[in-house]
Amino acid sequence: MISERRILFFFPVFILAVLGSWCPAQESRLNALSETEQKAGWKMLFDGKTLNGWRAYGKPSPPSHAWKIENGVLTHLRGAKQGDMMTVEVFDDFEFSWEWSMPPESNSGIKYFITEERKATIGHEYQMIDDRLVTDHDLSSCGSFYLVVAPKTPKPLKPWGEWNHSRVIVQGNHVEHWLNGEKLLEYTCGDPKILAQVDSTKFKGIKDFGRKVPGHILLTSHNDQASFRNLKIRRLPMPK
Repeated sequence: MISERRILFFFPVFILAVLGSWCPAQESRLNALSETEQKAGWKMLFDGKTLNGWRAYGKPSPPSHAWKIENGVLTHLRGAKQGDMMTVEVFDDFEFSWEWSMPPESNSGIKYFITEERKATIGHEYQMIDDRLVTDHDLSSCGSFYLVVAPKTPKPLKPWGEWNHSRVIVQGNHVEHWLNGEKLLEYTCGDPKILAQVDSTKFKGIKDFGRKVPGHILLTSHNDQASFRNLKIRRLPMPK
């Protein structure tokens, strides 16, 4: 039989062990790189506290009116206008990883190959949308290369409101979209089939759309709420 004295001794030790193994570990994983990730060349694009490294399209500073940072999470405010926000840096060959959460029946997305030469926030888009809002075809469904390449189905999408993990990989002309550890699609920039599909969309006539171009990564500003965390990127070598 355990004595009351021993219980009183072990209880605070147990509480300290729980706190020591849970709280700091959770905090260290959010918007921070492990030693292994650092060695692999990863870099955080969001520090969990500021909009450093981001700016509005065509402007030197970020559109802070459209975004809120709370508890290490970056959230686009519902109803905010003109809040598109892109990286200060330009990327060519890269792997971009991020976590995102959105309420049901919401629409957002990540764009890459963004250039200011186009005078508009036009780029290849990893669509993030509740597919219940999609009434036309899979080319505009969640995980698609918007209007150009449809994702595989079924998709490993978590219930709306939970956190999903996505990746875009660009190496040479090869591009992949991933969701929660599964590859949704892949395509080749400049492929005749890709360019033919582009010509059937609203992107017809946009210079170099469907081809690989060095550019910024952009968080789109739709009317809906969209939250992000653990945004990170690493540059990849050109394929041989």
